[in-house]
Amino acid sequence: MTNLKSFYKAFVNFLNSRRLIFELARNDIQSRYLGSYLGVFWAFIQPLITILIFWFVFQVGFKSMPINNVPFILWLVPGILPWFFFNDGLLSATNAIIENTYLVKKVIFNVSILPIVKIMSSLFIHLFFVVFIFILYGMYGYFPSIYNVQVVYYLIATLCFLFGLSLITSSLVVFLKDIGQIIGMILQFGFWITPIFWSFKILPERYRYFFKLNPMYYIVEGYRDSFINHVWFWQHYQLTAFFWIITFCFIIIGGTLFKKLRPHFADVI
Repeated sequence: MTNLKSFYKAFVNFLNSRRLIFELARNDIQSRYLGSYLGVFWAFIQPLITILIFWFVFQVGFKSMPINNVPFILWLVPGILPWFFFNDGLLSATNAIIENTYLVKKVIFNVSILPIVKIMSSLFIHLFFVVFIFILYGMYGYFPSIYNVQVVYYLIATLCFLFGLSLITSSLVVFLKDIGQIIGMILQFGFWITPIFWSFKILPERYRYFFKLNPMYYIVEGYRDSFINHVWFWQHYQLTAFFWIITFCFIIIGGTLFKKLRPHFADVI
């Protein structure tokens, strides 16, 4: 009951602070690329170049065949873009506390919104790429369908998962600076074990269960279900239940940990 009250209080606090969060998120995007000639355009150029490289290597170089009867690039993009969002959101949110020491030391400032600010700044960039998916599919003659609506659901699912993880990592990194590097290595490993540029169907049946334990499998395949497979999220009821159980566990653990460590942030930083 206490955890539920804490979760409700955090949600209400988010609503009350939404204008401040959006303003700080906008400033965060601008500050990331301050001083560069192209400015915030780098936030969009870098992922596009990465996609172009993967497309060239696998479709042009390795002559990858269409997957699920769609061109490789159309299969790749809905899988790799949510990973970009998750990767950037988690890395930046992990360092949210230690990068804003001047705010942490202010008694009246609500430090718990700092990881949310970082996630929201990554979300703004991701929304551009969601639009990019629709444009790319339209160029290939694939037009919007009712299944595309559930992208909103998978986006919310990613935000909740990120929020729970970031509460844990951002509070621990204040005391253990190595957490940032560890998270980076885990994300690199997670990228390769998530079916982003390789098809899940190539795995032997006996190994598939273990790969499905990765929560990002649910998100990546969910985006593809929305654009390619045309499958509703409730049809994967077991995976959906598992994902949300894991997500709420992270939120509860993260909220509890953050609350206990918060009084010591200013002393350690």
